[in-house]
Amino acid sequence: MKSWCKTLLACGMAIGALTGCASSDVEEEPVSPLLELNASVFPEVSWSASVGSGVGDYYSRLRPAVRYGKIFVADRYGEVTAFDETSGEKVWSTDFSEAFRDGALKKNKGARLASGVTAARNKVFVGGESGLLAALDAETGEVLWHAVAEGELLSLPAVAEDMVVVNSSSGSLDAFNVDTGEKLWSYEASLPNLTLRGSSSPAYAQGGFFVGTADGKVAVIIKNNGQPAWEQPIYTPKGGNEFSRMADVDMTPLLLGDNLYAVSYNGNLVSMEMRSGRIVWSRKYSSFHELDTAGLSLYLVDDHSRVYSVDRRNGLELWSNSDLTNRDLTAPAVFQDYVVVGDFEGYLHFIDRSNGQIVGRVQIDSSGLFSQPLVVDDKIYLQTRDGKIATVTLP
Repeated sequence: MKSWCKTLLACGMAIGALTGCASSDVEEEPVSPLLELNASVFPEVSWSASVGSGVGDYYSRLRPAVRYGKIFVADRYGEVTAFDETSGEKVWSTDFSEAFRDGALKKNKGARLASGVTAARNKVFVGGESGLLAALDAETGEVLWHAVAEGELLSLPAVAEDMVVVNSSSGSLDAFNVDTGEKLWSYEASLPNLTLRGSSSPAYAQGGFFVGTADGKVAVIIKNNGQPAWEQPIYTPKGGNEFSRMADVDMTPLLLGDNLYAVSYNGNLVSMEMRSGRIVWSRKYSSFHELDTAGLSLYLVDDHSRVYSVDRRNGLELWSNSDLTNRDLTAPAVFQDYVVVGDFEGYLHFIDRSNGQIVGRVQIDSSGLFSQPLVVDDKIYLQTRDGKIATVTLP
């Protein structure tokens, strides 16, 4: 079963000397069994394919990207593949490990891709634990350029106009020219002694990149020069040990109108003014997952896989669901009238947005779902740990 300690290790830690997590003092926490379901919706897998060897048991945020009439997917070991969005046929495939074997990956054990796939500016951007960031031609899969960031790349690259920005595990936010890969600037954030494995993907708006930091802050970095406009703690770390002071903001700040929403591990869910960073409201939640939204609701999965709906105007809780506690849920995604989440056994659960009740489920495969479902139009795109790519629809 999955204990808190094992869950924490799955997220990773930033110090190698720490070995005490295996202590017998840590109690096992039960995984909720799946209850018999009185289903009212019946999702089905409408298409599937396989890409490489998946991600295994490694930490990863790889998930499909859909754009330019194609589905772009990558596996940990370097296979990047494009499928035709309509027919599902393979269009092209590029092997990172082979392409960079004698260059950027010469001293590394393969590609170790982990940072998701971003499609923009007729390119596909993907990066990995070696710090390698590469741009591929979206039409052909040809490698156009590559660069090396200051640390591991564990979250989605963000593209804004003529720039692609990546947030590395070293606390460095690095900006590169989107067409040439030339490095433009770096912003360095401080790192605490102990962090979760993962990093925030930047969100871009109004000339700035909004990004979460490992010490519990949200910062906005000016696009033109890489300087911070403001930094605001959303949680002040407390406690007598490094564990209790962990406060990572590992999610992409959610930008809505004049406000942004963010959540930290061990900390708070907050609404902030985008222009100033002033906190509008704050509520106690702990999560390292992305948020999603529909109407006036925010949807959140906490660090024990409980699912919440919160009023984004004031932070008041509208409903909660603990039926899937400790099932290693993915981040939530809104699909029509439902919130969908995946779990470690490969089930995709449909939760009624109005009341928080589970109303449908489908199993993709038993290897497990690990990254946020991608919703595009009337389809849900998913990636399993064994490398299966699937689309789910409602009949």
